[in-house]
Amino acid sequence: MTSKEASEKWNISKRQVNALCAQGKIPGARTVNGRWMIPDDYVYISSGRSTAPAEVTATRTRKYLNIGDDGFRTIRNSEYVDKSGLIAFMNACLSSPQKLICVSRPRRFGKSFGAKMLCAYYCNGCDAYDLFKDLNIAKDPSFKTHLNKHDVVYLDMTFFLSNLEEGEDLIDSIEKGIITDLSYDYPEVRADNKLIDAFGKIVAKTGNKLILIMDEWDAPFRECKGNTAVLEKYIKLLRSLFKSSLTDMLFDGVYMTGILPIKKYGHESAMSDFYEYSMVEPRPLQEYIGFTAPEVEKLCRKNDIDFEALKNWYDGYRVGDEHIFNPKSVMESIIRGKLSNYWTKTETYESLRDYIDMNFDGLKDAVIDMLGGTAIKVDTNSFQNDLTSLESKDDVLTLLIHLGYLAYDEDKEAVSIPNDEIKSEFVRAIKNGNRKELINAIQKSDKLLKATWNMESDVVAMLIDEMHTDETAPDFYNNEQALRSVVKMAYLSGIDYYFKIEELPTGKGYADIVFWPKKEADCPALIVELKWNKSSETAIDQIIDKKYADIFKKYNGKVLLVGINYDVNTKHHSCRIEEYRLHRQQ
Repeated sequence: MTSKEASEKWNISKRQVNALCAQGKIPGARTVNGRWMIPDDYVYISSGRSTAPAEVTATRTRKYLNIGDDGFRTIRNSEYVDKSGLIAFMNACLSSPQKLICVSRPRRFGKSFGAKMLCAYYCNGCDAYDLFKDLNIAKDPSFKTHLNKHDVVYLDMTFFLSNLEEGEDLIDSIEKGIITDLSYDYPEVRADNKLIDAFGKIVAKTGNKLILIMDEWDAPFRECKGNTAVLEKYIKLLRSLFKSSLTDMLFDGVYMTGILPIKKYGHESAMSDFYEYSMVEPRPLQEYIGFTAPEVEKLCRKNDIDFEALKNWYDGYRVGDEHIFNPKSVMESIIRGKLSNYWTKTETYESLRDYIDMNFDGLKDAVIDMLGGTAIKVDTNSFQNDLTSLESKDDVLTLLIHLGYLAYDEDKEAVSIPNDEIKSEFVRAIKNGNRKELINAIQKSDKLLKATWNMESDVVAMLIDEMHTDETAPDFYNNEQALRSVVKMAYLSGIDYYFKIEELPTGKGYADIVFWPKKEADCPALIVELKWNKSSETAIDQIIDKKYADIFKKYNGKVLLVGINYDVNTKHHSCRIEEYRLHRQQ
C-alpha cells in the first residue's frame, strides 16, 4: 500500500508515515518510483509498538540510505546563515556533465552543514518543506521539482574511520557496512561484496538514479597517510564509482566535501570527471565557502557586536571576489560574547609547526614576510593534493591555503596570513618549533614590545635595526612601505594584547598604525607613525599636529605616541616615544 493509503488506514498524516519509513521504523517499506510502498500486512500500533510480517524480525536506524532531515533540522534550530543557494546550483548540475562536484575547504568552514542541507532537501521519504520555505532556495524555480524526490546515499567518511576495529580492512568495512544498510530496503543486494554492484541492482529495480553525498571524502588520506595499500584500495573504490561506464547510469548527482582537492596521480587525476571548487579555484561557489562580510555585519547588528573588532580577528580570506570569514569562529564569538582563538583551538598547533619547520629554500623568509603583513607570490600548480608529497616552499604554502592557515588572492597569485587569529597561531607554532631564526624573531618582538611600554626609545630603535638586518635584503629596503613591513613584524608579539588597525582615519588624517588594547589587556594604547629619511621627532609632531590621538579622547588608559624613522645615509632607525598629553594639543 502507498503512504497515503497507510495514513488513512492508521489515522495519521501522510507526512508521519513517510517519516516512519525514512527512519526505518516500518520494516519492509521501500521506495518505488519515488514513493514509499508499505507491506499490506504491516500493523501499525499508535502506542509506538508495531508488528510486522513473520519474515521481518528486526528494525534498525538508517545509516546511509535516505537518512532524513534530522541533521539539517538540528542546524535550523540555532542561528543560521542562509546558504541554500547552493541547492539551486546543485539542481542545475543534476543529470548534466557537471553533476560530479567536489568542494574542498578548511575544517570547521561549514562543509558538513552544506552536506546535511543537501541531504535534507533531496532525501526521499521525508517532508522538509518547512525547513526551506523561508530560505532563498524557496524562491528558485527548481525548488519543488527536486524537494524530497531523490534516493540519497549519505556517507561521512570520518564515521567509518572512527568505527574501524583493530585489524579490520577499511575499504572492506566501508563496502560491507553500506551494503548491509541497503539490504534492509533491497534484500537482493545482501550477498554483494562490491558497492558498485549493489548500487546497480537498486537503480535497475527502482528505475531512479541516486544522489550520493560524501562528506570528508579525503579523511582516509589524512588519517592513513603513508599507508599505500589502504589508499590505493580506496582510490580503486572511488574510480569504480566515478570513473566508469556505470557512473552516468547510477547517479543523478554526486556532492563530495573535503579539505584537500582530489589527489593527483601522475598525468591523470584519480577522478578527473569531477568539477572541483577549492580555496584556490572557488568560483562560482565562493560565497558558500564561509560567511561573507554582509552576512557577518547582519549577525553583528543582531547580536550587538562590534563588526570592526570581529573583522580584525576573523576576516582576511579573499576567496574569488568575496571576503570570507571563518564560520566556526564567528558563531562561537557570538555565542560566548568574546573574541578569541576558537578555530585554532580545534586542532593542535603541531601540524602548522611541522610545516613551518620544513627546510625548503625561501620558506623561512616567506613566513617572516607574511608575519610582517606582506603577501608572497606562490605557484599552486605543483602541489599534489596530499599531505606527504611536499617538495618545495610553494607546496607547503599551497597546503596551508587548503588547511585555512593562509589566504590566497587568485588575481595576484599571492598568499598572506589572513587575520589576527591565524597570526597568533603562527606565533605559537614558531615559539615551539625548531627554526631558530624564527624563534629569535619572536623573542626580539617580545623585547621590543616591553621596551615600547617602558618608553625605552633607544632599545626600540636598536631592536628594529637588528630585525631589519635579519629579515630584509638591503635592495628591498627602499621606501616607507618596506619600513612598515619590518615594523609590523617587530610588533608581532602585540597580537595577544592589541587590535591592530592600519591607516586609521582620525583627527585630520590617517594614522599609520594604531594598536588598540583588548579589553582584558593591561597595556597602553599605541599610535605609531613612520617616516623615511626624515626624523622620529617629525613623526611625533605629525601625530600631534594632525590630532591623531583624538580617537582616544574617551579612552581612560595610557596612550603612547611612537615615532620611527629610517635614515638612508646612516642605515639606522631612530625612535621617539611620548606619553599622550591632552594639553599638548590645546
